[in-house]
Amino acid sequence: MQDLPKPDDKIQIEYDITDAAFISLVQAIALGTYTIFTYDPTEDESKQLYARIQGKPVAAYENVTLDPSVIREMRARLIVAEKKLLYIHRHCKGDASETGLVQFAQAIMDLDDIRGKYKTHEYKNDAGKPIECLIPFSSDIKFNAFIRDMGEEGHWIYMKGAPERILTRCSRILVDGEEVEFSQEIREECNQANSDFGKLGERVLAFARYRLPTDKFNASYQYDVRNWKSWGLDPKRSYADYSEEPGTFPMHDLCLVGVVSLNDPPRPKVDLSVNKCRAAGIKVIMVTGDQPPTAAAIANKVNILKNPKKEFGYLCNTMKMDKEKAWEAATGVVIHGDLLAEKHLEDQKLDDLDPNKGKYMQDWISKPEVVFARTTPSQKLLIVNACQ
Repeated sequence: MQDLPKPDDKIQIEYDITDAAFISLVQAIALGTYTIFTYDPTEDESKQLYARIQGKPVAAYENVTLDPSVIREMRARLIVAEKKLLYIHRHCKGDASETGLVQFAQAIMDLDDIRGKYKTHEYKNDAGKPIECLIPFSSDIKFNAFIRDMGEEGHWIYMKGAPERILTRCSRILVDGEEVEFSQEIREECNQANSDFGKLGERVLAFARYRLPTDKFNASYQYDVRNWKSWGLDPKRSYADYSEEPGTFPMHDLCLVGVVSLNDPPRPKVDLSVNKCRAAGIKVIMVTGDQPPTAAAIANKVNILKNPKKEFGYLCNTMKMDKEKAWEAATGVVIHGDLLAEKHLEDQKLDDLDPNKGKYMQDWISKPEVVFARTTPSQKLLIVNACQ
């Protein structure tokens, strides 16, 4: 009898692990993320293992306090067993989006080894306090950055984040292992790839890097990672605009290493739950940090955006309809957080008694199908208040 193929045998690997550009991208994933593999077994898990070893039901140890030495042994066994699992089944600590990335990268290069070899740079400030050179991810900036000590190659910046936030900071791109000009043609190709992946409902992240000149950025250089927003927040600037200011480092003119797409499907039966809410007269509004194409695709999968071809943006951009006519015909709308921020700023300037105050939000949520994308925590509060 012929053996059936295993699931892994059906996977078509469409990348070359010996390709220099691919390895550079995987390295950027490893050095531009902070999620780690870690497993801390609970006491209940230790009891479950002990029960199996003793050949007894787990219930027999529910109210029993095991000897600390037994707990330590069970924990040690569980940790060893967990490390032997497939990477996709191992426990991770860190950002949810990074989990898939590190599980993928670990199969190609060991994360502990490469992060241990190229550590995040640290220096002591004037007060003698150690400063770790990184910019943590936040929903406001939608990216994070690490300054890594690459040994003889000096310091490198690795940045990971939303494509629209990373691509605008890049002036070069890695092609066949060489850094070349990030021309408008290539930029449009990258934006199209981002859009295409997003329309499939996939989450897209971009990775960039910058090799810092060793003559200026040496071991004693004090990177001002706390006040970087004062000179590096505006994506339209260039490094030359602030290169002479003390403590600054390049947040612009980076080199795009690549974009990575992750499939993060909705949980089972969410679509049925949305239908039940609608049947009960409950309006469901989707609020997410994903980019608009991804948000729209996922909203369609879970029945929040049932008619994607009647969405306002689709009618305007794809069908080339007049905005007023498109708004009248639209049954749904996908709102970008940047547009929400712009409208809210304009709204703040209106008098409290002005009848147009808050009208923009009421117009949006009046549509039967509403999706807010790339939102920040403060914007989520605005949406909730408008719905009350």
